[in-house]
Amino acid sequence: MNQSSNRNRHKPLSQQSPNSNQHSTEKLDTWQQDQTKPEPIVSKDLDTNLEYLRKRFGHSSDLVTRQFVIHTSIRMRVAIVYVDGLANQDIIQEDIIQQLMRDELQASNMSKEQLIRYITEHFLPVGGVQVLSDWNTLISNMLLGQSVLMLHGTNQMVTMSTTGGNSRSIDEPNTDVVIRGPREGFIEVLRTNTALIRRRIRNPDLWLETMQIGTATQTNVSIMYMKSIAPDNVVNEVRSRLKKIELDAVLESGYIEKCIEDQNWTPFPTVFTTERPDSAAANLLEGKVVILVDGTPFVLVVPVVFNQFFQVVEDYYSRYDISTALRILRLIIFFISFIGPSFYIAATTYHQEMIPTWLLISLLTQLEATPFSGFTEAILMEIMFEILREAGVRLPKAIGPAVSIVGALVIGQASVQAGLVSPAMVIVVSVTAISSFATPSFHLAISARLLRFVLMVSAATLGLFGIIMTLIMICAHLCSLRSFGVPYMSPFTSTLRTNHDDSLFFLPRWLTYMKPKLSKSNSPVK
Repeated sequence: MNQSSNRNRHKPLSQQSPNSNQHSTEKLDTWQQDQTKPEPIVSKDLDTNLEYLRKRFGHSSDLVTRQFVIHTSIRMRVAIVYVDGLANQDIIQEDIIQQLMRDELQASNMSKEQLIRYITEHFLPVGGVQVLSDWNTLISNMLLGQSVLMLHGTNQMVTMSTTGGNSRSIDEPNTDVVIRGPREGFIEVLRTNTALIRRRIRNPDLWLETMQIGTATQTNVSIMYMKSIAPDNVVNEVRSRLKKIELDAVLESGYIEKCIEDQNWTPFPTVFTTERPDSAAANLLEGKVVILVDGTPFVLVVPVVFNQFFQVVEDYYSRYDISTALRILRLIIFFISFIGPSFYIAATTYHQEMIPTWLLISLLTQLEATPFSGFTEAILMEIMFEILREAGVRLPKAIGPAVSIVGALVIGQASVQAGLVSPAMVIVVSVTAISSFATPSFHLAISARLLRFVLMVSAATLGLFGIIMTLIMICAHLCSLRSFGVPYMSPFTSTLRTNHDDSLFFLPRWLTYMKPKLSKSNSPVK
C-alpha cells in the first residue's frame, strides 16, 4: 500500500490511479464537512477555552498564550492569546499587559460581565475593542491579527485591534512605470492600499465595502466606489458577482478576475489591473469600481473599455499635444505587433507587386538562400523568441536579461549565417517583439502575441484577404464584448461627441468640460 502511494506521488494527476484521486476528494469533502460543523459553546473555565484554541489551531507553535493575574485582592486569572507574526507584540506588551497588571483595578464588588466592561472602558488604550462570545468570530479576528483577552469565570471574551507583523514597504511599482508622476505603489496589505487611495480622494462619498471570499483562506476582498458618481446598477452587479464566488482559496486578484468576467472565452482582457494608487483614484473619479484583494498589490478596475489599455496615467500629467501624439504612437505600435509578421508573409508570398522592385529583388535574393518558406521562418523565429522571453522572465534577475539578450543575438546571427532564416525575417520579428514590449498593458500584449499566430496562418493561406477576414472577425468579436454592461468598444461606438473628448485625442482641460466618463446620468447599456 505504501509503495503504491509512493508511485502515485511522482505521477501527474492524469496518470494517478482512480483510488488516489478518490482519496484526495474524500479528504477535501471531510475538511469541508469539518468547517460546517457548529463550534462548541464558549466555556466559563479559562483552561478549557485555552485548550480548545490550542486544539483548534493544531497546537501550532505560532499561537502564543500569556497567562497572568490581575487585581491582587481577588486574584483574577486572565490570558492574552494572539498569533505570532500577525499581531504587534509591542502593542500587546505595552498597551494591554502592562495596563492590566497595574494594581489599580477596583473590582471587588463587580460581576464578571461588569468587570469586562470596566476593563474595556478604563484599561485598554487600543482600538477595535469588541466583546464576543462565539468561537467563529473570535478565530476569524485572531487570523486578522487581533488579540484576545480571556477571563476566568465568564464566557465573554474581548478582541482588540493589534494588527502588525512584517510587510513590504511602499515602493515604486514594477509594472506601471512612469517618468512623471507619484512613485507610490500598492503593496500586499489591504488596509494600506485603501489608505493610499483615500489620501488622494479625501471625500466621504468614497465608500468601502469588505467581504470574505474563500472557504479555506477567508481572504478579505474590498470594493471601493464613489457613491455620488458610480452607477448603482454597476455597483450592485459587482457586489452580486463577488457574493456568488464559491472558491476554497483566493490567493491573488486573478482568482477574482476569472470569476467576475462577462466573457471567459475571449483573448482580450475585460478587467483592468493596476499597481498605481493614482490610476485607481482616477478610475474611481470616472465612476468605476475598484476591487482590492488582501495579499496582492494588483487591484482590479471595472468596467473597462478597449481604449483604456492604450492610456497611461502619465498622459494626464503631460502636455495635451504630447499625450495625443503618444496615444497615436501606441496604437500604431499595437498594430505593428499585431500584424507585422503576417503582413510580411502575405506580401512576400502572394502580393509581390505591392513591394517596390529594388526591395523585392533584395528580398528574393535572401529567400533563395533559405530552405524554408516565409511562413515557416516566421513561425520558427516567433517560437524561438517566445522561448527566450519566457526564459528571461523565469531566470533570476542577475542573469535573466543577459541570457535573453545574448541568446537573441547569438541565435539570430547564427541562424542568418547558417542560411536557415533571412535577415529580413529577423528584422521583422525583432521589430514586432519590441512593439509588443511597448504596449502599455501587459495583458493586451499577451492577447496580441496569441492572435499574431492566427493572423500568420491566415496570411499564409489566403494572403491579405485572409488577414482582412481575420481582422473583421476580431473587430466583430470586440464589438460583441461587454464589461459589466458597458460596450467594450466604447466610446468609438458612441454617436455622442462628448464621449470622444478623451478617447484618442487628448484635448486641453481649458477646452473641455471634464466630467466622469461613467456616471449615474450615463448609465451603462444593459
